[in-house]
Amino acid sequence: MNRIVSLFKNFNANADAADHKAPGLLNVYFTAGFPELNDTMRVLQALQDGGADLVEIGMPYSDPVADGETIQKSNDRALENGMTVRVLFEQLRNMREKITVPVLLMGYINPVLQYGIEAFCEKCAETGLDGLILPDMPMDVYLNEYKTIFDAHGLLNIFLVTPQTSEARIRQIDAVSEGFIYTVSSASVTGSKSGVSGDMQAYFERLDALNLRNPRLIGFGIKDHDTFVQASSHAAGAIIGSAFIRVLQESDNLEQDIKTFVREVKNYPETIEA
Repeated sequence: MNRIVSLFKNFNANADAADHKAPGLLNVYFTAGFPELNDTMRVLQALQDGGADLVEIGMPYSDPVADGETIQKSNDRALENGMTVRVLFEQLRNMREKITVPVLLMGYINPVLQYGIEAFCEKCAETGLDGLILPDMPMDVYLNEYKTIFDAHGLLNIFLVTPQTSEARIRQIDAVSEGFIYTVSSASVTGSKSGVSGDMQAYFERLDALNLRNPRLIGFGIKDHDTFVQASSHAAGAIIGSAFIRVLQESDNLEQDIKTFVREVKNYPETIEA
């Protein structure tokens, strides 16, 4: 079973067994090759050690149109450091010797097309990746041209919905999805807002009323424990990106600061050893 599917299956089972909503799942995004080129595995390992439930690794791109200033700058820095898709795959080559959490790649379709879709998916499977998030890949292109390739390599394709997504489109996404649906909290770029506003509340309630078969993770505007709890009350969990990139920017002790951040978001009381 795909690790993402297994994670949500176990999460739902634990929540049902406890007869109440379990604490939300935390998905953390970071940009590969940031802050330094060879930090990718260090960051991934520290996220797992800190208690992240799944991880998105961003593939740096020169025009990340859905991302705000913080993630854009991390993309620029990573590219300046020399990060490429090929370098990333080499860095992750032995990932599954130590990493057990689900790991996805997130980015834009152009670098994937340049690498070659089939070769890219084959390399993802070889590396032990579980899925992809490619926001600018049209659904019809995926279904007609790429889905069989994804399926053959055991990779999930995660779709996004926004407050502007129609009910018909949401239901179509739900029908062709596995794992989870990435629920963008507002019509904005990453890192631009935080908290759950009245409009967001209505949007989340509208999604609840659809009784979708796939769980949802809420992203954009999640930055700390309070916003994580707010989002998790409306979904299976939440995604943090820009706030975590800022931790990496300002860190003097990468592993320690990552573990501290994750544990504070999830409100883990344990003392973290250096």
